[in-house]
Amino acid sequence: MQQITPPPATEIALGDVRSLEINPHCWYVVARSAEVNTQPYGITLWQQPIVLFRDRNGQVQAVEDRCPHRQVKLSHGKVIGDRLECAYHGWCFDGTGRCVAVPYLTQQQKLPNCQLRSYPVKEQDGFIWLFPGDAAQAQRVPLLGVPEWDHLNYIATVSVIESEAHYSFLIENLMDMYHGHLHEEHQAWANPVLQDLSETDNRVDAYYQAQSYYRIDHIWSIAQLFFPALRQLHPEPLHVSYAYPHWMATLGQDFKIYCLVCPVHATATRAYLVHFTSLNAFDNLHRMPIAFRRFLKNRLFGSAQRMLDGLVKQDVQMIEEEQQAYLNNPHQRNYELNRAIPAVQRLIRHQVAKAYEITTE
Repeated sequence: MQQITPPPATEIALGDVRSLEINPHCWYVVARSAEVNTQPYGITLWQQPIVLFRDRNGQVQAVEDRCPHRQVKLSHGKVIGDRLECAYHGWCFDGTGRCVAVPYLTQQQKLPNCQLRSYPVKEQDGFIWLFPGDAAQAQRVPLLGVPEWDHLNYIATVSVIESEAHYSFLIENLMDMYHGHLHEEHQAWANPVLQDLSETDNRVDAYYQAQSYYRIDHIWSIAQLFFPALRQLHPEPLHVSYAYPHWMATLGQDFKIYCLVCPVHATATRAYLVHFTSLNAFDNLHRMPIAFRRFLKNRLFGSAQRMLDGLVKQDVQMIEEEQQAYLNNPHQRNYELNRAIPAVQRLIRHQVAKAYEITTE
């Protein structure tokens, strides 16, 4: 088990959230299923370079992204059957991280006794989920899941967030619905009012009353995603949740959004923003043949791409400016009025403290 030297309890309680690491004893999304195919796929999850690859049965494996021979990245290599072959000298490793072949090994030599770290992985709902903590605990920790991904009544759009900022800035941005003022023509909601806030050890839920620009109540109303002039404001509840380490939201009955977070390091975050448009209101559509509904779901994939990419571009600019301002002056005071933001910071501190407790047991 990876050992972490815990700081004093007061430092955990009062420490600056912008310098806190992650709780590794959670499932993180590190790739879309479609991104991991016949070639190795390198990612970084909180300073840990990891390579993903599929074995001959199509199962995703995850090991450290380094060859113990010369410490180069295994993600530069290729997959041969169940083995990951290093591009430099051809050393081969299996999904457990064990060296299983060296092409120039003589009869008098034994395979090197080098063991790479392997990680528990699950492929579910169109994404690769990885558990970077104590592998013995992985089965006891629930995975968030995205049940709408395969559901025929939901149309998906995915946008990738690449932000040069600590993950806390992204989560705060997502939980603070008052920042909709930023988004102009990409705006999906307006006039939010925070009505209630709840906190547990694992999540923060913020309940807003807002107005939505979209109402998906007729089949032609999907055109609103393509033609903003068709939008009309109407009241809808807006519920946003930080279910550590990921985020989700529902806007009325028509939209569900997830942000699946992969913190890279203290000043970099990668995430998948997944937007779902519901077709649940169309009773006649539900009686259509499954093959047609699947065709429609696939054909409409990405229908909200322009809106989602526009939101991401504008949010990332603000988040990165927040990060830079913090680096320039970490003691500069923020004047915060939204109760959801300190709740997010409390949850992050609690999860980091919890991680130290688990690791040092």
